[in-house]
Amino acid sequence: MKKTILCLSSYEKGQEFLRQAKREGWRVLLLTSKSLEHAEWPKDHLDNIYFIPDKNKEWHMPDVIHGVSYLARTEQIDRIVALDDFDVEKAATLREHLRIGGMGETTARYFRDKLAMRMKAREAGITVPDFIGILNYDRVREFLAAVPPPYVLKPRLSAGAVGIKMIASADELWQKINELGDQQSYYLLEKFIPGDIFHVDSILTQKQILFSLVSKYGTPPMEVSHEGRVFMTRTILRGSEDEISLKELNKTVLPSLGLLQGVSHTEYIKSHADGRYYFLETSARVGGAHIVELIEAATGMNLWAEWARLETTEDVSTYTPKLLREEYAGLMVSLAKQQWPDMSSYDDPEIYWKINKEFHAGLVVRSSKYDRIETLLAMYTERFYRDFFTSAPPKEKPTH
Repeated sequence: MKKTILCLSSYEKGQEFLRQAKREGWRVLLLTSKSLEHAEWPKDHLDNIYFIPDKNKEWHMPDVIHGVSYLARTEQIDRIVALDDFDVEKAATLREHLRIGGMGETTARYFRDKLAMRMKAREAGITVPDFIGILNYDRVREFLAAVPPPYVLKPRLSAGAVGIKMIASADELWQKINELGDQQSYYLLEKFIPGDIFHVDSILTQKQILFSLVSKYGTPPMEVSHEGRVFMTRTILRGSEDEISLKELNKTVLPSLGLLQGVSHTEYIKSHADGRYYFLETSARVGGAHIVELIEAATGMNLWAEWARLETTEDVSTYTPKLLREEYAGLMVSLAKQQWPDMSSYDDPEIYWKINKEFHAGLVVRSSKYDRIETLLAMYTERFYRDFFTSAPPKEKPTH
């Protein structure tokens, strides 16, 4: 009898996961937002698709539990997978309710809640920036007295750089806290550390990392989000001190937070002041912002498909990632002033992929030579600002 996997996705993503799960011989069910009813889901690879009423992609969880429990009367659901960061907790709640194996609600908090993951990491002896939850005011005052500004005020449950604010002083912080009202407990305050930001994208089983790829952001994601600059990341030099150190740190972080099996996108910062590596945040999902295409260019492996292979493998001890090559890759994405930007003049042979999205420009380059990737990204950054932006390029700032 075929096994059944239920995939949750409140955003349009993970199509290749759905296709691969079907290729592996499983029945594939998708639960998604009603607002995505007409999205380009691979319906020829789905056994059924169900829609949940949503408001701004938010689901009413009692309705989700009732609906999936009703579905379970006629469907033997063997696996539940969250395709988006915002669905990790939903999937954990459903697993707990239906008593299906996989990440439960407690562990899910360590991969969704920025405060929980920092506390857990610090308990495990992992270096993190100084932080405090916006909960008890006396403790916040103690933090402000002990840790000098600047700070970063972060939503605990948002993904990426959404909602993050730079804070220059205690007075500014209290003003922001007052503005947040009843929402303030959903935030944390963190010491701002200037440095280089890296991400490590991983596959692991039984808490053992089988694959990891280290990449380094160009402009930090927070500046891209707030200032509308070009988003850029690229794989780093193999065998470099940064690659070796971050892979070793990553081997400690993910098991310490309790990720038993799956994929992860984890971010670290290397401080300009002391050269130390600090854990920033992690997730139990595939990285967004087209990082999948970056990884595929460098390795030949589609991380969505690979995750599906892992989730549908009966004996995970037999699973090995399908790596086809070891090259270097770089990714650039930005908003564009044109509805459909003309990227035909970007025609170097190293170009692996181009974005096809309204008011966006983007590409991935691939090469066996690290220096060639760096050269192309520097050249294309100038061209992106000239070709697709409405104003002159901003002055470069130190990365942090």
